[in-house]
Amino acid sequence: MNGFAPENLGLTTAGLPLLRDLIHERTGLFFDNGRYDTLFDRLAPLVIERGLRSFLDFYYLLKYDDGSAADEWLNVMNALAVQETYFWREIDQLRALASQVMPELVRASDGRPLRIWSAPCATGEEPLSIAMMLNETGWFDRAPIEIHASDGSTAAIERARVGLYRERAFRSLPRAMREKYFTPAGEQWKPCSELAARITSWSVVNLMRDQETALYASSAAIFCRNAFIYFSPESVKHVVEHFADRMPAHGHLFVGASESLMRVTDRFVLQEIDGAFVYVKRDRSA
Repeated sequence: MNGFAPENLGLTTAGLPLLRDLIHERTGLFFDNGRYDTLFDRLAPLVIERGLRSFLDFYYLLKYDDGSAADEWLNVMNALAVQETYFWREIDQLRALASQVMPELVRASDGRPLRIWSAPCATGEEPLSIAMMLNETGWFDRAPIEIHASDGSTAAIERARVGLYRERAFRSLPRAMREKYFTPAGEQWKPCSELAARITSWSVVNLMRDQETALYASSAAIFCRNAFIYFSPESVKHVVEHFADRMPAHGHLFVGASESLMRVTDRFVLQEIDGAFVYVKRDRSA
């Protein structure tokens, strides 16, 4: 357990299954029996900081304490967030967006701002990659475009807003692109002002809370990549059905290469677009 164990923390694991199920209900994140160690390791510091003796106490705090539970849920999301990402990740989908998807979406937008949503955006590499691709292909000169970025972790969004990136984040980005769009900041790199300005908004959004996703789910293109690998099929279905309810006709949904929606919904059809696989909202009138 990476150094954490009930006996050396003075904790008991009582209530951990209840806590696991509550987290699944509220966030979509699911930890099966083989991942209890991970759940213990990440949440134990929060339990200790609260002065609690068990995960059951923490469960009751999250479920019933209306006064402070909201802030504590943010701490939980920060503790459980996986922020491993990098620029130019799964670049084939970004190329497909620029080469084939954008012409269709711009025509359908009829002059209205075209909205793209990156969720979860982690520390900002994905929406900035989208912005770089659209700038390289001239789309910002041809249509009004909004790029909205969100994550369930307040810590991730704060890092994205600060916008400082280490060498590891650039492992797939061509050096010429880094020199064009980023400026050195000590041992790190910062997006140039023009690139940073391409991101319309940064926000904290829980994908399982429909009232939080409603505004962004109406986007014509949604990048929801490598989130569903941590969700249960029921949670994936909930999120994807909400997207389908609000996305415009023929909206495009980009998910990770290892993720499939085929068994959870029939509201999208999988298409190969310029060598990349993308889900397109099904036309139910057809």
